[in-house]
Amino acid sequence: MLDSKKKNKILRREALITIGLYIFFFMWWYVFAYGLGSKEPSQYSYVFGFPGWFFYSCILGYVVICLLLWFVVKKFFVEVDFDED
Repeated sequence: MLDSKKKNKILRREALITIGLYIFFFMWWYVFAYGLGSKEPSQYSYVFGFPGWFFYSCILGYVVICLLLWFVVKKFFVEVDFDED
């Protein structure tokens, strides 16, 4: 059984990890979407029929963040019981 200080420390750490992952995903999306997507459409490169900026920002980014979230939840998050006895 964890006391409230330990619970708060765990929850704070997990919240900071989640915010960090969100910032990482947003930066990934922004850099690929606006970095590669700022060219003229005639200069786009295509991956599997999608413009490169869309593939890397939306499709690959989604896969990467899902794998990162799965890894983080398995390795760093712990179950915290909120029931009071």
